[in-house]
Amino acid sequence: MAVGFAQWGNDLHTGRKSYNIVGQRRKFYLVSIVLSAICLVLLFKPGFNLGIEFRGGSEFTVSGVSTQSQQLAEEAVTSVAPSEVPRVSSVGNNAVRIQTAELSTDEVEEVRTALMETFDVGEDQVTSSFVGPSWGKDVSQKALTGLIVFLVLVGLVMTAYFRAWRMAVAALIALFHDLIITAGVYALIGWEVTPATVIGFLTILGYSIYDTVVVFDKVRENTDGVLAQTRSTYAERANLAVNQTLVRSINTSVVALLPVASILFIGAFILGAGTLRDIALALFVGMAVGTYSSIFLATPLEVSLRYREPAIREHTAKVLAARAAAAAAPADGGSAVVSPMAYTGSLRPGAHQGNAAQPRKRKK
Repeated sequence: MAVGFAQWGNDLHTGRKSYNIVGQRRKFYLVSIVLSAICLVLLFKPGFNLGIEFRGGSEFTVSGVSTQSQQLAEEAVTSVAPSEVPRVSSVGNNAVRIQTAELSTDEVEEVRTALMETFDVGEDQVTSSFVGPSWGKDVSQKALTGLIVFLVLVGLVMTAYFRAWRMAVAALIALFHDLIITAGVYALIGWEVTPATVIGFLTILGYSIYDTVVVFDKVRENTDGVLAQTRSTYAERANLAVNQTLVRSINTSVVALLPVASILFIGAFILGAGTLRDIALALFVGMAVGTYSSIFLATPLEVSLRYREPAIREHTAKVLAARAAAAAAPADGGSAVVSPMAYTGSLRPGAHQGNAAQPRKRKK
């Protein structure tokens, strides 16, 4: 299996095997648009389930319990504050976390007492704390500021490095695509948005950009001097770059996703709600979507933007016209000519076209 995978990767790099990703870019655009639209709807309904750090309120943690019944915890809270609708979650195997709106000092003490009696635990096994909404608001503002600064710097650096603003624009569009889908999946699952979630969202920015830059670097290498020849189009050279980096993208993604998946499983099913679970979900979804966008969205977008340049359009028309003329040559002149490749996005580096067949020497 390993040998077959290695051979597959070698065939992709040499051009013997190729997938027409750039040529079918409209299909991938449609997939991304549909997914992004669905996730945007999810951001409004049901929307994010904001954690106590962002909405404020009182939090109680009961440890060492013999049962993690949510109904018992809810009844203990409503016995003190009948109008309150608490959020109850299990933490690990022997703890319960209860979150409520802001309670008065007397109500906090009464709830603590009710929880001790309900779960039959000692006073030191019930802890309480209060979190104001201003803390979460401050975190949100700083995260938004960091996001804006990051996007501006990325745009400037990529424009300077690749000497092409279109690559920077395509990378930023792919980045927004990753963020929207990650946020939509998080809203769909309904887990609380905590500071760890925000950290996860910010972390996937770097991963998405890194994967895209690697592919773009190969695109720049393959398309260098593309206008000086008439054997292949810009889109074909870019498609070859995507195929040549396909194995690297898959390997990098698998290596990154496996440990994150382990952390997600441990945080969700073993330790219960907590920082590990929140950050791992954002990372897992963001990395998976980032891999997709770097292959099927970023480079096709860059090609679409480049085809708005008159020089690229004229060069493509010239290449296709030359191929049409070469294909019609046998019917007109009767000479045998190797037929150029149709535009399928496949291109083998170093391949020669149009070589006349050499006559064989007759043996004496």
